[in-house]
Amino acid sequence: MQFEKRPLGEFVSLVSGNTPSKSNSSYWGGTIPWVSAKDMGDFWIEDSEDHLTESGSRVASRLVPPGTVLILTRGMTLHKRVPICRISRASTFNQDVKAVLPKGGLLARFLPYLLVGNHAKLHERVDSAGHGTGRLNTDSLLSLPVYVPRIAAQNEIADLGEAIDGRLRLLRQTNATLESIAQALFKSWFIDFDPVREKAEGREPEGMDVETAALFPDSFEDSALGEIPKGWRAATLERLIAIGAGVIQTGPFGSQLHASDYSDEGVPVAMPQDLEGRRISTTRIARVSDAHVERLYRHKLQAGDIVFSRRGDVGRHAAVTPAEAGWLCGTGCLLVRPGKKWPSNAYVSFALATEATSDWLHRHAVGATMPNLNTGILGSLPILLPTEPTLLAFEKIAGVFEARISENLAQTKTLAALRDTLLPRLISGKLRLPEAEAQLNEALA
Repeated sequence: MQFEKRPLGEFVSLVSGNTPSKSNSSYWGGTIPWVSAKDMGDFWIEDSEDHLTESGSRVASRLVPPGTVLILTRGMTLHKRVPICRISRASTFNQDVKAVLPKGGLLARFLPYLLVGNHAKLHERVDSAGHGTGRLNTDSLLSLPVYVPRIAAQNEIADLGEAIDGRLRLLRQTNATLESIAQALFKSWFIDFDPVREKAEGREPEGMDVETAALFPDSFEDSALGEIPKGWRAATLERLIAIGAGVIQTGPFGSQLHASDYSDEGVPVAMPQDLEGRRISTTRIARVSDAHVERLYRHKLQAGDIVFSRRGDVGRHAAVTPAEAGWLCGTGCLLVRPGKKWPSNAYVSFALATEATSDWLHRHAVGATMPNLNTGILGSLPILLPTEPTLLAFEKIAGVFEARISENLAQTKTLAALRDTLLPRLISGKLRLPEAEAQLNEALA
């Protein structure tokens, strides 16, 4: 390959974003994605948390097409990494984000891999703005010297990058499908009570064998939770935990774990911002040294635990998989451990993920400006207790989904790390394409 080293600004232009007035309700709640730092956890942004209406989009920054590269230029995340993402839908974005558009001589499909391959150099250029906020200055970004290969080589490197990212997207989509199926099963059995209703009407429950169908009653009875299957019980999360010989406890207080205790290496700490869709995100994970882990041993996570945000978005939680066992429960969190005697950890996690649970927690949280939970409030959460055989049957099915999702997440981390390792060496000429392809094929085998 032949390379040419020139300032990045010769190959790209930048488009800035902005924020339409939050006080104008006609701008918000539409269908057009509005990307901010919180949406930039993965390489591909499938959607954003916030959306604009057509009128909001007209006063926002330029609406950029699918495939456009976005880079974060301001935010605390920059002290750990520089998020470089592509959007799958036409999107707008806020003032902390810039769209990176290719000029002549640089293929649009190669651009994201050029930036990812130079991530370490980009991160070196991050400084601090007011209050310690990370900042990647525009002039510093555009002046970054980069090696740009010929068009044929750009296509070859993009082929490799897209092969990896295609696999990553497939794994994420598969996980989303598995999660949806498991959620649907939970809703059918434990919210809508479909098998019970079908038996009450004299029909055989659909989608299950005779043995599983026999676990469900054929009638209902009144309870504190309303009408529930006969023989099941209305209780609280505290009662469930007592049955399982588990625990509900608060994570370390700020006086136990200070900001200065965190480091770039060591044992990960699960914080409220890491809890996404019943999973712990490792994108921005904080770490502490082994010395702090020993001191805070009672806050070490075990597989099957559930980490709950205790302030702000108090419905947010994540199930701890074997991959996160040994991590620490962080400040701002509550730890729910169903206990070894409880037959289905998956049931607890799904029960805590329902809309009814979220509504109840927000209604009962304390605090005038920001909702807060404590162990007492969380423990008093109403919850349904099905019979143990029914829970065991659900765990057997849901456990397969949970294990498959965990395996896919592990492969996702491996592939993302491989991409981020191969690209800098490919773009610098230190690694030839056949060698990179061999490493990729080995990882996918």
